[in-house]
Amino acid sequence: MRITATAKLLALGTAAVLSLSGCASSSNGGQMLQSLGDNEKTVSLLGWPGYAEDGSTDPAYDWVTPFETETGCNVTFKPYGTSDEAITLFKTGDYDAIAASGDATLRLIAAGDVQPLNTALIPNYAGVYEFLKNRDFNTVDGKTYGVPHGYGANLLMYNTKVVTPAPTSWSVVFDGASKYKGKVTAYDSPIYIADAALYLMKHNPDLGITNPYALDETQLAAAVELLKAQKENVGEYWSDYLKSIQSFTTGDSVVGTTWQVIKNYTPAEANVEAILPTEGATGWSDSWMISSKAKSPNCAYAWLNYIDSPKANAAATEYFGEAPATPDACQYGSPGFCETYKAGDTEFEKQIWYWTTPIEKCLDGRTDVKCTDYAAWTQAWLEIKG
Repeated sequence: MRITATAKLLALGTAAVLSLSGCASSSNGGQMLQSLGDNEKTVSLLGWPGYAEDGSTDPAYDWVTPFETETGCNVTFKPYGTSDEAITLFKTGDYDAIAASGDATLRLIAAGDVQPLNTALIPNYAGVYEFLKNRDFNTVDGKTYGVPHGYGANLLMYNTKVVTPAPTSWSVVFDGASKYKGKVTAYDSPIYIADAALYLMKHNPDLGITNPYALDETQLAAAVELLKAQKENVGEYWSDYLKSIQSFTTGDSVVGTTWQVIKNYTPAEANVEAILPTEGATGWSDSWMISSKAKSPNCAYAWLNYIDSPKANAAATEYFGEAPATPDACQYGSPGFCETYKAGDTEFEKQIWYWTTPIEKCLDGRTDVKCTDYAAWTQAWLEIKG
């Protein structure tokens, strides 16, 4: 879910996306399995920290061991810190499956690094929220490449004692950010350009933005200009949510982008509130995908089916701090779990623009222009950050 970027990793990620112009043309990603065989006894997973816990971090959180017992597939799991790092690691062919964010999925599909999924072999997929299926970030040319892990929104958090009146719009971190100069916080990733684009979509309709991930050169330039102006007021660009909690706790940050889990774990004395602004928000729905080079495809399919089982999905998403992918998970979570993360709240969900890899083939359906791709966004982000 978290997608920060060092210059080195950005460069590596950019190389992977240069072939994305049409995306669909190179998106075979290996052959779709028609049937399953015997489990291979091992499966190697790559994902965000906390996506496959075996009790070693905290004995109270273990959904890997039951999977191993049930399937006979012994799990090895490597966490990664950025989407660009994930892509680099996955290209080694050492991993059978990956939990990838929307800024990475289309890159993996375009490069042929993942295979289309036969969802008939994943029975629990039927129970996944329909609004998470067949989206731009997990489906290409009618082929499903990823099953959802969970989802969430990038919210606006503010210190109620300092930021007054209570904000309702993202304008507090854009046009009105100078009021809190040096104490504004923003997410550290090229995909944050979409947050600026979403703001412009609502406040500068003449630009013609209808999808914050489908920006032509003029639209991208406007978003970059807005973010350069914002930079003058930003005290911290964050990627580690623990550091964001600390920053709001100490008062070094008083307003900016957040996740619900950050709000939940920020101490009460920090006096923070988190809202979904009137413009809506960007967000994520991470996808489990299977490598086109998988050495253990049967165990990989078993994992994808397991992680969308209600009990396992509840454990994994509540531990991380996001809404589950299946409504049936709500009966297994702690009291108030699904209410806290607004699981299944369709009005809330409709306002989320899920992270999606920008590509030249405009995701908003335009054919008279080329849209800017992830490589262009990467370069723009380096320019914004200086």
